[in-house]
Amino acid sequence: MTGFTDQLANTDQLVIGGHTFHSRLFVGTGKYKDLEETKAALLESGAQVVTVAVRRIDLSASGAGSLLGFLREHGFTLLPNTAGCYTADDAVRTCRLAREILGESFVKLEVLGDPKTLFPDVVQTLEAARILVKEGFTVLPYTSDDPITAKKLEDLGCAAVMPLAAPIGSGLGVRNPYNLEIILDTVKVPVIVDAGVGTASDAAIAMELGCHGVLMNTAIAGAKNPVLMARAMRKGVECGREAFLAGRIERKLYATASSPLAGVLGSKHS
Repeated sequence: MTGFTDQLANTDQLVIGGHTFHSRLFVGTGKYKDLEETKAALLESGAQVVTVAVRRIDLSASGAGSLLGFLREHGFTLLPNTAGCYTADDAVRTCRLAREILGESFVKLEVLGDPKTLFPDVVQTLEAARILVKEGFTVLPYTSDDPITAKKLEDLGCAAVMPLAAPIGSGLGVRNPYNLEIILDTVKVPVIVDAGVGTASDAAIAMELGCHGVLMNTAIAGAKNPVLMARAMRKGVECGREAFLAGRIERKLYATASSPLAGVLGSKHS
């Protein structure tokens, strides 16, 4: 069984804009109690992609003992994000800053509509995506769970779409699986669930629907034991992906016998 698992890990890879990953769990770096807890949780998650808020960390601090130094030392792929931006102009400037300082064109685009709900501003997101794609960025936009918007983002050239499962940090899990299924049926780029996951079963549900990955921060960092939760999330994503690939049984209203009855009670009942 180990051989089969290893083979699956080697062949079932996630490709986004020229980047190839075997882990489908993307993680953030905020809200941990200290740097040591952050490091331990990131390593335990098994994630390869780590998103960092460009407006909230010191991008110049990349030496030994810094978060960026740790991420580079351990080979994580950095995904700078535009958290805290409320206009397309701010988001575009933030991405340009990330590319200038970090040398990263692989970015998570986030343009918020208001500070209370943290829902995306779709109009501003589309405008920022148009500019960034034109400037050569590999854009992964945080968006609503609206199939029409997801398709527009794909048409603009985004390398993936990242619909929310629920409001950021809410832990409510997947609120509208049907919209996610429609998005999966509508776009050809990877679909990464972003925001709203609360526990490992939420991550598994998203993956069982066919989503290509899950990004989370609060669900891990806000847990009572973040390191243990990071491990649980890794397993939840892996289990959900394997269940999707295996293909679940059809849902039925009535029971179906697990074992065939023909021949069991003698020839007259066969």
